[in-house]
Amino acid sequence: MKKGLIYISLFILLVSSACKRQNRRLFAKKILPSTEVVVDESAPSRDYSITKENAYNDLFLDSISLDTFLREKVTEDSISENMLDFYNVRNFQFAWFDSKGLTEQALGFRSLYKYKTDSVNKQLDAKLDALLQRENIIDPKDPSIVKIELQLTKRFVEYSLSTFRETDLNHKHFETFIPVKKQAVLFLADSILSDRNKEDEKYAFINPYYHGLKDQLEKFVAIHKKGGWDTIPVSKTKWLTGKEYPEMRLIKKRLAITGELKAIDTTALFTPELAEAIKKYQSCQGITPDGKITVTVIRNLNVPSIIRIQQLIINMERMRWMPVNKEGKLILVNIPEFMLHITEGDKHVLHMPVVVGKEGHNTTMFADDLTNIVFSPYWNVPPSIVRKEMLPAMEKNRNYLARNHMEIVRYSNGLPEIRQVPGRTNSLGRVKFLFPNSFNIYFHDTPAKDLFEKDNRAFSHGCIRLSDAVKMANYLLADVPEWTPEKIEEAMNKTTEKWVVLKQSIPVIITYYTAWVDENGLLNFRDDIYKNDKEVAAKMFSDAK
Repeated sequence: MKKGLIYISLFILLVSSACKRQNRRLFAKKILPSTEVVVDESAPSRDYSITKENAYNDLFLDSISLDTFLREKVTEDSISENMLDFYNVRNFQFAWFDSKGLTEQALGFRSLYKYKTDSVNKQLDAKLDALLQRENIIDPKDPSIVKIELQLTKRFVEYSLSTFRETDLNHKHFETFIPVKKQAVLFLADSILSDRNKEDEKYAFINPYYHGLKDQLEKFVAIHKKGGWDTIPVSKTKWLTGKEYPEMRLIKKRLAITGELKAIDTTALFTPELAEAIKKYQSCQGITPDGKITVTVIRNLNVPSIIRIQQLIINMERMRWMPVNKEGKLILVNIPEFMLHITEGDKHVLHMPVVVGKEGHNTTMFADDLTNIVFSPYWNVPPSIVRKEMLPAMEKNRNYLARNHMEIVRYSNGLPEIRQVPGRTNSLGRVKFLFPNSFNIYFHDTPAKDLFEKDNRAFSHGCIRLSDAVKMANYLLADVPEWTPEKIEEAMNKTTEKWVVLKQSIPVIITYYTAWVDENGLLNFRDDIYKNDKEVAAKMFSDAK
């Protein structure tokens, strides 16, 4: 009897859903004939070929949750139809969460959305901030997680309909920004490069970041199909220009394949031309371009072509979340590059080395607006650093605080609140730049200038240290006549804080690219310092290396 009731209930639910979908289509076609949204009668059915074994993600949504959300939270027929299609294509696989927390796509879309729209859902954004600040094991049946998942998808669909309305791109192409299924690396590369992939080609035309990597993908796939390159023996030999070494033939052949060495040379001589090619290669790998062949250089040269293809595809997916029509000033920090870039529209105006968070204190990927400059700042020490580092140091040395120009402001729940007074020894240096966020991340000066001479600059607790904070301050206040370079210098050397509110805030995007084409058209690779590439590769490729 109970089984019969269950079957009847399921039948009613299915009929109800089918009628509801049909009514939506009729509503869109008959009641809203002028709408720009085209209702597709051949909307995708649920793709059951996607399983837990081959899915990009490892969490699946209960379809009843979507139906409930659409009935209770969505009033626009076009949004409902597109949300249903979106999850059918994915076999109701989660888009924005995996079992470890928010996905890269969630972070990328959040930054893009923040940059492109003024729409704010403070409650949703606060929940996302909270999820990013703690370790999470995600339960796909948790109602709060399901609600955030569906809210983000609704926002995503609304954004795609709005963004692609004025282009000849089908808004459905936006759904491909979130991978669905594991595929072999070369199969996926060939699919991206296929002549049949017309929508992607149109998209690449409007996104120069993506387009640049797509051209490089084609080049590296061709190289790989011809056999790639040979492995060069790793040696600590100090090779000198003008001398002959057997390894030079392999190194020259390797650099000729990827184009750093133009002239054909099969000799064993370490020539000046080879040294110049090495410099070019080093500069595109984040290695000091001194022309020396080191163990680091050889190991970079030896990275297999299939791994580089994998890396290109991963970063092409990240490039999808970059704003393609930049307006006004934009500050972008690329974590693996250890660099800050400022653009004005498509014009590059400033580049600056930075120090980012070390592994375990990762700098978070997000977007916000820079609004304030604080000259001669106090450093309010985060409670985690007080607890883990300063209390043990204070126990060992009673003069620790005085020696480091620090003071206890008050006690909170038994823990001292400590701050470091302004001055040249202050850990924030002489100025900080604030883009208020829940992660307590900001730009700041630093007295530890020697760190900027290193190739790997992941040393901070998460904040971003600037190599030339004075230049940054002068740039941000260039349109404020009273803030002359002299006044800025004076404000940086006070014993009390001085706050300045910018006349116009500037968007900041903190991102994570380990492969990109720079403004000079050169392909750059960087180390995967936070192991993000490794995690994405395991989800994206059935034959991940």
